[in-house]
Amino acid sequence: MGRDPSHDILFESVEIGPVTARNRFYQVPQCTGMGVNFPNSWLRHREIKAEGGWGVVCTEECSIHPTSDHSAAPNARLWCDDDLALLARGADAVHAHGALFGVELAHAGKSAANRLTREHALAPSPACYPGVGPYGARAMDLADIRELRIWHREAALRCRTVGADIVYVYCGHDLSTAMQFLCRRYNRRTDAYGGSLENRARLLRELLEDTHDAVGDRCAVALRFAVDELMGEEGLESEAEGRDLVEMLAELPDLWDVNVSAWPNDSGSSRFFDEGYQEDFTAFVKTITSKPRGIAFEELVTFWF
Repeated sequence: MGRDPSHDILFESVEIGPVTARNRFYQVPQCTGMGVNFPNSWLRHREIKAEGGWGVVCTEECSIHPTSDHSAAPNARLWCDDDLALLARGADAVHAHGALFGVELAHAGKSAANRLTREHALAPSPACYPGVGPYGARAMDLADIRELRIWHREAALRCRTVGADIVYVYCGHDLSTAMQFLCRRYNRRTDAYGGSLENRARLLRELLEDTHDAVGDRCAVALRFAVDELMGEEGLESEAEGRDLVEMLAELPDLWDVNVSAWPNDSGSSRFFDEGYQEDFTAFVKTITSKPRGIAFEELVTFWF
């Protein structure tokens, strides 16, 4: 059976920083609930996708430190060198079928209950979080911010060690410390990390720069970013700020993986959401940056599966 020639681009390779994906079928970071609790299922799930022909296969959120303990929803983890083995097996399994392996590094800030580690949750400013609590998060001081950058950089180095091809900086879904620093309702700071958008974006810029420095020319650096607040509570305060942020960081990531804020809006099924429903909110990104974007057929196709 022949195929529509307009679909041919889906099977063309695409350069993402220093690596090349064999096609445009790109499995974005996807939570399965397996993570470290069901490692063999987690591993086989990713391997099957690579075996089936996907060009890129990514992990779900990969926690970088015990202060971001997602034990309530088991995910990948890179707290220390003891966590390298599973990620290395994942990279090897995906590479065996010719696909690239991506890891989404994540620190959840105020959104991590830390039920197992019992670590105090961290946030830009003091916060109470009723979602899986109630519990409180303490405000991060400058020493905490420096430590967060160290944890993230060390996790990026571990990604490079296990053979990852793409390393994500996560800034979306209200599950990311970097996103919480961007949001005025969470960030009431008066120092260099609060106030103006440039200040609130300082941590995100630093994490991107630190990650580039850690992985060098071995891995691509991707940014997963919620560009718009209008469809939910957990993004930026306005469409204008989302656009300003993309303009501010346009060429810094090797890939922009954009969405529209919280899970209820970003992960809607075809039963309830029209095809391409996010494009009205995300399409502007391709007019600002020359880097691949997970928003348009002609650039990079991302699928939830």
